[in-house]
This record gives sequence, structure tokens and C-alpha cells, in this order.
Amino acid sequence: MIAVLVGATGTGKTAASLELAERIRERGVAAEIVNADAMQLYRGMDIGTAKLPVSERRGIAHHLIDVLDVTDEASVAAYQRDARRAVTDIAARGGVPILVGGSGLYVASVVTDFRFPGTDPAVRARYEALLAERGLGYLVAELQRRDPEAAAAIDPHNARRVIRALEIGEVTGDGARPGLAARSTPWRAYTQLGLAVDRAVLVERLDARVRDMWRAGLVDEVAGLRERGLERGPTASRAIGYAQALDQLAGRVTEQQAIADTAALTRRYARRQVSWFRRDAATQWVDALDAAARDAALTALADSCVASMAG
Repeated sequence: MIAVLVGATGTGKTAASLELAERIRERGVAAEIVNADAMQLYRGMDIGTAKLPVSERRGIAHHLIDVLDVTDEASVAAYQRDARRAVTDIAARGGVPILVGGSGLYVASVVTDFRFPGTDPAVRARYEALLAERGLGYLVAELQRRDPEAAAAIDPHNARRVIRALEIGEVTGDGARPGLAARSTPWRAYTQLGLAVDRAVLVERLDARVRDMWRAGLVDEVAGLRERGLERGPTASRAIGYAQALDQLAGRVTEQQAIADTAALTRRYARRQVSWFRRDAATQWVDALDAAARDAALTALADSCVASMAG
């Protein structure tokens, strides 16, 4: 069985994954963690992604962290292939795979019968022409008209994702989200625990987190990554915090504005994350700040994982 921990950024998924892995190990079964945060795939993107240092991983194996250069393009299809391989290998070693992260599409691609439609270069070229002629706002409005749920789940500032969603909807006629029809069918057995935090409290935590990123040296980190080609990276350069730090380094915005922009985008992203996972009936929710409830949920999940191994 796959144990899955999801939720918005800032809800404590990383700490929970370590605690879950330790509970499973205490029961005599190995556990390994598979990352499902798209930006933690990138080497050197540490501060802005709250990446856990190797020294703090408590000897627990982590997979799919630091596997891409910032100039590489991340894709859900490639991630699905690599994450499923990691899950299969962990299970073959007699361990429990723990999938943890807030990238909803990445999680769904692993745990459900998620399939990717083909592409149509002519359709994509037409939407790219519309982007040039009418702007991203026009395409976002069109996506909202055709598939409001897809529009809510996709970053409206990410032209590539918006165009891909429109292309999928037109090519398949089944809506703008790849693999959506298969999301109710598991790839293999899994239990998904969602960590929730009250919205007002979460906003305070996220705003503080963004300020801490700048204090911790995010701009210096981005300056180093820029020398390694970050600005050419089709995916990494648009990551929240990194794009804003690049703007600051280029003199397009002040530090104060970069922080404010990052905080606003982070809050918006957290809303999309919650919306995505709330629509998934498989998610069992727990208040991440209720210590007793959180402890009980992690203990129950560990027991369930171990029982499934015995079965």
C-alpha cells in the first residue's frame, strides 16, 4: 500500500512524513519517502521550496529530490514514470512508499490510473497564436468557460499549462485535465491523508514563511542559480519566489514588492491546492494543528500500512 500525505504548502507535510516513516519503522517495516513537490525536483532550489536537508532526514531514504537541473523542463508524464518506478522498487524491497507533496497533478498521476492524451501540433499552434494576438487573459477566460474546474486547478499565469489544458480539452473532448476520468481508479492500493489548517492561520504562516525565505538568503540562492541558467529554465524560472527574486535581481521590482508578490501568489497557490484535494473523495482530512488528532491519524495510517504488508 502507498501512504500519501497531501495538503497546502505550509501545513507540515514534511514533518508528518518523517513521523509516519518512523512509526512504520518502529513496527518493524521499512519506509521510504517519494517527493511529490514539483519544484523540489530541482537541484539548488532549496530555500524557496523548503527542501529538507539530507542531515535532517533521520536516515530515511528520499526519492525524486534534486534530480533535475534548473534548465530542464519538468513534466508530469516523466514524473509519473520515475515516481512509479520508485514506488515499485520500495515495495519490492519490502518497504512502505510514502508519497508526500502538494502538487496535486503529480500525486494523482502516481496513485490513480492517470493517462496522458496525445498532442496536436496544429491545435497547440493555434492557441499559441491566440496567446500572441490576444494575450493570456483571453485564453484563461476561454478555459474558465469550457472547464471551470480545470481553470481553478491551473496557475492562470502559466501560459504553457493553460495552452496544454485547452489543447487536451479540444483533442479529447473530455475536459481540460489529463487523466481526469481515471482519477477514481487506483493504480495500486493507497491511503491519502490530508493535512488541513484554518485559512486565516494558514495565511499568517505563509506570509511569515515568505519573509523567512528572503531572510534566509533566497535572493543569493537565485543569483547563483541564474549563473547556472535559471532564466532559461521553462519550468524552474516560473516557480513562486524564484520568478520574483529574478525580478528583484534585474531591478524590475523592489525587495518589498518581490516579497509582497510572492506572498500573494503563495496564498493563491495554497487555495488551489486545497481546492484540488478537497475534490478528491479519497482524502481523509485531519487538523494539522490539533496535536492529538494528528498523532492519532499518523498512528492509524502507520498501523494500516503495516497490516497491509502482513496481508
